[in-house]
Amino acid sequence: MEYELKFSPYSEHSILIEWPSVMDKNMLKSILSYKKIIQNLYIKQKVELINTYNSILIIYNFTIDNINDEILKLKSLKYNKTNLENLKSRLWKIPVCYDDEFGLDLEEFSLQKELSKAEIIQRHSAAIYTIFFIGFLPGFLYLGGLDNKLHLDRKSAPNLDVKKGAVGIGGNQTGIYPQDSPGGWHIIGKSPIDFFNSKNSPPCVFNAGDKIKFYAISKPQFLELEHKMEQNQFKLKPEMYA
Repeated sequence: MEYELKFSPYSEHSILIEWPSVMDKNMLKSILSYKKIIQNLYIKQKVELINTYNSILIIYNFTIDNINDEILKLKSLKYNKTNLENLKSRLWKIPVCYDDEFGLDLEEFSLQKELSKAEIIQRHSAAIYTIFFIGFLPGFLYLGGLDNKLHLDRKSAPNLDVKKGAVGIGGNQTGIYPQDSPGGWHIIGKSPIDFFNSKNSPPCVFNAGDKIKFYAISKPQFLELEHKMEQNQFKLKPEMYA
């Protein structure tokens, strides 16, 4: 499917490319394909590419002398079905403990949605999610694919101290807080996994387009994995996703 793209100067060092303002897996493939083509175009020059669910920001390491010519060059790039088919996804299986100690909002969430805690956990862990982009905090994964029955607007009054690893639901998305932070999502569990560690290379192993599958663990299993993470004795290994 072809998308109508908007090209705009963002600063004297950057250009913004925008897709329609929707969250769509096919459009994400288009964005990632275009991103790969741009990377190949500037393989000998240092540019930074940042994508969201519907845009790519190209940040050059030099001042753009003629921004119109540069935009025309970007507009001339073509991606095709082969580009899209060659994009490979990885599947990451993420442990989550939905114990009441960690699922601080699970009870209230259950009441608001008129669903049992068991059904919430089953529906949340059954889906395969797509990482649309990483932002808000380093390592915060914006995941699409949440079961419709679990959609719930964010809290009107944010929690000022959401703990690292907290798994939350906000609107039609779910995500994991990579560090302690204020946040307005409904917290239903916690993962012992490090989603961002500045001491590692790369500090975040996840990429836009990757898939996430949660699986439930008990509190003892959580504490065991948390200890292994602290001792650097556990490492996530992805599977290829067709």
